[in-house]
Amino acid sequence: MQQSSGLGVSISGSYLMADIRLAQGRLGETERFIHHLLKQVQEHGEPIPQGTADLYVLLSDVHFEQNDLDGATQNLEQSRALGEYAALPEPRHRWYMAMANIKQAQGLCNEAINLLDEAQRQQLGGPAPEARPIAAMKARMWLAQGKLLEALNGLRERGVSVEEEPTFIREFELITLARILLAQGDWETLLGLLKRLETTAQAGGRKRSVIEIHILQALAYQAQGEMSTAVESLKQALRLAEAEGFIRIFLMEGQPMANLLTRLKDEPFARNLLFDFEGSAPPPQGALLEPLSERELEILRLVAKGLSNCEISQRLYLALSTVKGYNQRIFDKLHVQRRTEAIAHARELGLL
Repeated sequence: MQQSSGLGVSISGSYLMADIRLAQGRLGETERFIHHLLKQVQEHGEPIPQGTADLYVLLSDVHFEQNDLDGATQNLEQSRALGEYAALPEPRHRWYMAMANIKQAQGLCNEAINLLDEAQRQQLGGPAPEARPIAAMKARMWLAQGKLLEALNGLRERGVSVEEEPTFIREFELITLARILLAQGDWETLLGLLKRLETTAQAGGRKRSVIEIHILQALAYQAQGEMSTAVESLKQALRLAEAEGFIRIFLMEGQPMANLLTRLKDEPFARNLLFDFEGSAPPPQGALLEPLSERELEILRLVAKGLSNCEISQRLYLALSTVKGYNQRIFDKLHVQRRTEAIAHARELGLL
C-alpha cells in the first residue's frame, strides 16, 4: 500500500523522539506526545502513515511501567492489527520484547524467553545502537528464575564487565550485572558499581535508571541489615517514581521489596504499592505472617535435601555469608532455631 508522504516522514521521526523520552523515563510526557501523534494520524485518515504501529508499541511500554498489563496488551494488539505496512522495519523486534515483559509479569517465563528468541530473529539492526539489548533482557529473566549461571554467561558473551566505565549504551547491561551481584551477595562490588551508575544516569537525566539503581541500593542495604540506609534509598526511588507513575519496577522485586515498603506504609505512594503487591502476590503460605520468598524457598528445599551452607553457596553461586543470611531469615519467618526444626515446620505448612 502506498505510504503517505509528509505525515509518514513526520511519524517516523517522531517515533525516535518518543523513544528517547521513554528511555529517559519521562512516562507522562511520552504518553501525551504519543497520543498527540495518534490524534494527528486519526485526523489524517488513510493511508495509515508508516511508524504508527510502532507508536502503539511504545505506548504499551508506558502502560507496562504503570502496571496496566491489560492496557499494555491491548496496545500491542492494536499495533499488530495495523499490519506491517504501518510499521517501520528496524524496530519490529520491539513488539516481541514488549510482549515478553508482559508474559514474564504474568509468570509465563518460558513464553517470555521464546518471545525474546523471536525478537532476536526479527532484529534487523539500524544506525542507532540498542539501549536495551535482548541478551540483557534474557539475562534478567534467567536471573528471576534462579538461573544465575545462564544470566552470567549471557552478559559475558556481551563482554560486560564491572570494571568498565558506565555509558548510556551499556547502562541497562551494567544494571543487569548489578542484579547478578545482588543475587551473589557481593556487596562491596555491587555498591561501588551502583554509585558509578547513579552518577552517569543522573547526569544524563535518565529517571528510570536512577529509580532502578536506588531500588537495588535499597535491597542491598536491606540484605545486609542496614535498614535505615535501605529506607533512605527506597525513599529516593519512590520520590522519582511517583512523579512519573512508575509501578511495575517495584513489583518485579517481589517479597523483599514488599517487606521494605511496609516500613513506609504511612506514605500514600508506598501504601498504594503495597496494595498492588497484595493484588499480584501468591496466596499466603500456611499460617506464616510473612511468606518466604522464592529464593528462600529454594534454599529451604536444598537444606531439606541435606546440603551444607557451603554446598548451597556453590550450587547457587552465592557468597557463603549470603546463604547464612537467608538461613537466618528463613528461621525467623518459621519461628525456629535450627535446621531440623525448620524442615519439620515447613513440612507441616506444606512448603516441602
